[in-house]
Amino acid sequence: MPLLTAAKRASYWVNQAAIVVCIACVVAMLAISFVGFLYTVFTGGALSWTYSLARVFLPWIGLISVTIAFYAGEHVAMTILVKLLPAALVRIVAIACLAVIAVFALMLIWYGWDFFINARQTYMVSDQIQIPQYYTAVSVPLTGAITLLHLVNGFDLLEHYVSTEAHLIEEVLGERPEDDR
Repeated sequence: MPLLTAAKRASYWVNQAAIVVCIACVVAMLAISFVGFLYTVFTGGALSWTYSLARVFLPWIGLISVTIAFYAGEHVAMTILVKLLPAALVRIVAIACLAVIAVFALMLIWYGWDFFINARQTYMVSDQIQIPQYYTAVSVPLTGAITLLHLVNGFDLLEHYVSTEAHLIEEVLGERPEDDR
């Protein structure tokens, strides 16, 4: 199991890096928007590039934050439906759910890589600022790869497999819940 432990540790650190990337993108968007706001306040004119440049960060924020939510178990879950199922079916549904997520991640990688390779357009922010589309297109296969990596955490990713009371107690105590299934 040392390989699984190493993969879970890698998943943890990749998630931490994804958080930093998302925070950096949000801060960059806010800074660009704030510069545009200040320019408008002080000069009465508007910078044409601030809105367009800020939009370049949206795919990164949107896609990478999906992996952060997935790692934290904060994704869409049909908890009510799962609670109505018998215990034997819950495990089958959980395995099916993880399999569907894996297929989705593989599709993100497969089609996202093709999208990235064929991204030949240039995003015209202004006459002077031109950003190749592949800077935003690479976020699609990267999201798929991170999602696949997070799947090493197995059932811990699924909300209905975590005991709410125990999870809250461990969270208050600052402990990471252990897989005791």
